[in-house]
Amino acid sequence: MNTFTLDVVTPNGSVYSAKEVELVVLHTETGEMGVMAGHIPTVAALKTGYVKVKKTSGTEYLAVSEGFVEVRAKKVTVLVQAAETAEEIDKERAINSKERAEERLKLNRDDVDFRRAERALHRAVNRIEVAKFR
Repeated sequence: MNTFTLDVVTPNGSVYSAKEVELVVLHTETGEMGVMAGHIPTVAALKTGYVKVKKTSGTEYLAVSEGFVEVRAKKVTVLVQAAETAEEIDKERAINSKERAEERLKLNRDDVDFRRAERALHRAVNRIEVAKFR
């Protein structure tokens, strides 16, 4: 089977790189997208979700924040604010983040940024779900 290279990059630099990738599944703003070697060149906006990486050696999952994906014939680059593999996720920390975000959303005060709290809640829930793929 044809393979390609995957790089996941944050503002702090590369956080994940894999060769011999057979399939990547991403969550774009318009729906789920699967990419295999030879895919047509594409740029798409990503929403917070997971990236499924099927390699010749097995399957891995990463929790990612919003960002973009650039697809080329032999390389896929994911550009996001934050990313971590299922193994790297501190589940207790994610649960605490979820609880804090839920508390902020319950408050009815002018000084609470509800959009920010909703994004934090979504990221925490995503991390908890991806941690299940360990």
